[in-house]
Amino acid sequence: MLDDRRARILQALVEEYIRTGQPVSSRAILDSSELQVSSATVRNDLAKLESYGFVAQPHTSAGRVPTHQGYRYYVDHCSPARLRNATRIRIESFFTDVHAELSKLLQETSGLLSDLSSYPAVVVGPGLGEEKVVGLHLVPLSPNVLLAVTIAESGRVVRDIVRLKGEISDTDLHRAESVLAKVYAQRTLQDGRTRARDIPSGELSDPVRRTVRLVSDALTSAETSTQDIYVGGTSHLAAMWEDIAQVHSMLDLLEHDSLIRQMVDNPQSGTAVRMGAELDVDGVELAVVSSDYEAGEHGFGRVGVIGPMRMDYRRTIKIVEEVSDGLGESLGST
Repeated sequence: MLDDRRARILQALVEEYIRTGQPVSSRAILDSSELQVSSATVRNDLAKLESYGFVAQPHTSAGRVPTHQGYRYYVDHCSPARLRNATRIRIESFFTDVHAELSKLLQETSGLLSDLSSYPAVVVGPGLGEEKVVGLHLVPLSPNVLLAVTIAESGRVVRDIVRLKGEISDTDLHRAESVLAKVYAQRTLQDGRTRARDIPSGELSDPVRRTVRLVSDALTSAETSTQDIYVGGTSHLAAMWEDIAQVHSMLDLLEHDSLIRQMVDNPQSGTAVRMGAELDVDGVELAVVSSDYEAGEHGFGRVGVIGPMRMDYRRTIKIVEEVSDGLGESLGST
């Protein structure tokens, strides 16, 4: 833990570097921090911060820049910024006025979040959660591979590949589909699986029973694996990185749902900031600010922004939190 003066110096340095992108001098720190100390004192404290690993000096005659450790300390100890009234009103109006089905709402939310933050934004949709199933169909893809198509009450369609342990006849397939449609109708995935497993073994032939169990297991995994991902604001990438190679790296990354999910995922609820090596992403230095939202019967999802390490963290954290709160309230009231 840094003492108050060095913490204020580090804060001033990080915020000045975020603003300018240039190494920060002791004079710039004095001007922005309003500390009543001499330049020599600031230089001595900067030397200490450098020895602690919080800042680095790119060149002998240059000012300092924050390191990953410096950013981490700053983020862990900073408080979110206050948003302008116009920004807050825009967020409130968006969720008051929007009346769209779930997937469109989540896509439009990613656009709103990107517009407000000026970074690419991600909205991870909730899983099926407590949604009830209104339709279930089995489509044969090969003699031992099925496509299970589940339709939820919100209109969401989930497709799961199910590999059987042997071939199944058309008659047995139709029987399995009929059984599954009946036990899942107007029930959640978890309730349907329970009922499927409670069917007395003597009521079904072995091929039908095995198929019902395999499909039921696949549908249960869909509770957490069916979170759609919506990305908005990729047009901001060129303004964030001058190096075109990094822009291409980001575009490639944003095309892979599994990587996006990994970056914004967080085992604990609330707001999370991950950066640099914490993200395990090659080719570009990134930071991700994300927060979860509760979607009523739909379960939980996350919203987040992806940007450079030199991100305006205080403002971004507040925007992400306000949007996640608004989205949660909107979905929770439907």
